[in-house]
Amino acid sequence: MRETNKVFHLAIPCKDLDETVDFYEKLGCKLARRYDDRVTFDFFGDQVVCHLSPDHIDEEPKMYPRHYGITFLDKDEYNQALEFAIHQNLPFFAKPMVRFEGKQEEHMTFFLIDPANNLLEFKYYHDMEMVY
Repeated sequence: MRETNKVFHLAIPCKDLDETVDFYEKLGCKLARRYDDRVTFDFFGDQVVCHLSPDHIDEEPKMYPRHYGITFLDKDEYNQALEFAIHQNLPFFAKPMVRFEGKQEEHMTFFLIDPANNLLEFKYYHDMEMVY
């Protein structure tokens, strides 16, 4: 199990620092640091670093295999995140859906797309044993 003295770190490309900051702050992430070539965010308690790399942007992103995000342990928090994304007019890559309906691993999910075409998934499993 994760201990509170650990923070997951993810580094991803971005094409423009200003639009990246705008997107992630609208998502509710706190800007931790900004340099000429990168920005660092508190992404729901973890660290996401967006490195300025406009020549390495995926021009045709697909949901699989590359995306990252949050798995909520509380359904109300998932619903609040969804409503927040709608209210902030954040761009959806895939509208809210149910995956694996009727199976033990059934979960609710939606995908956002950031300005550099990085895909973010937000999901909630009805069966807590399926989170891992």
